[in-house]
Amino acid sequence: MEFINAYTFGFCEKQGFAGNTSSWRQSLRLMAESTGCNAVILPVCAWQDHTFSTRMDSVHPDVMSGEDVKAVCRCARELGLKVILKAMVNCRDGYWRAYIRFFDQEVPVEPGWRDWFPSWSDHVKRVAEMAEENHADMYCVGCEMVGTDHREQEWRQLIREVRTIYAGPLTYNCDKYQEDRISWWDALDLISSSGYYPVDDLDRQFTRIKNVADRTGKPFMFMECGCPSRLGSEFRPNDWNFGKGISLETQAKWYEAFLDAVERFPFVRGTGWWDWPATRLYPDYAGADNSGYCTFGKPANRLLWDFSERKRKQEAARQ
Repeated sequence: MEFINAYTFGFCEKQGFAGNTSSWRQSLRLMAESTGCNAVILPVCAWQDHTFSTRMDSVHPDVMSGEDVKAVCRCARELGLKVILKAMVNCRDGYWRAYIRFFDQEVPVEPGWRDWFPSWSDHVKRVAEMAEENHADMYCVGCEMVGTDHREQEWRQLIREVRTIYAGPLTYNCDKYQEDRISWWDALDLISSSGYYPVDDLDRQFTRIKNVADRTGKPFMFMECGCPSRLGSEFRPNDWNFGKGISLETQAKWYEAFLDAVERFPFVRGTGWWDWPATRLYPDYAGADNSGYCTFGKPANRLLWDFSERKRKQEAARQ
């Protein structure tokens, strides 16, 4: 598997964003040129009201449209980028999608899996149609849905249905620490996870994940990985709100350690950095005042560029 060095782009963009403004094109170009990444991950995010809601809005003003996806894919190709589409769902009440869960034994009048999974499946299959139409290089059928991971039969059925729509490679983005808890990796083409691991625990976690990849015989990539630029975030990189005060050095410290681990553990065949805004990218000089994940205008961006160059040379030597 050729190494995929991707950046997530346009998280939570709304319907029509690609036609309403041209700023996203400049943002995508800056992402490609300043990081050297060779791929873009485009998340198509549906919405449900709360973690126990069984109704999911997939065609909605809050969800990017097929035309938006087509425009971004076309622009990405012009920039020489591979494209990964990713189906996601968020909860409007602010709770994380990992908490979506229902009774495993159906209870009359209570919301249940038999109601939720068809709605989720409709969204995943809709995005699969976009992936096929736009010749995406990969399709990710879900993200960090820890409360659903144990529903093996529903996931296997959904993956079978997706394969009748999209002909390319499939993966699922499990959450951190869950790589060895998924029982249906064999139904997919590669393993992927969110690599928000503490800076002082990288080797132990990479070794654990390598054992999973070796056992399944599947390639592995981090579909998400990154660290905010806040004090203390290198020890809790998954926490959007943790830490006080802006610290570009904190982010750079984590990136330096994580990139080093990726190079020392060659079983890792891809990285998906989190995340690059589409229509809300700040000017590069404002990076010094930004505490979020995006690396633009920060020292971590240069580290990522250097890593991209090394990977490009390594891949060329392998061919």
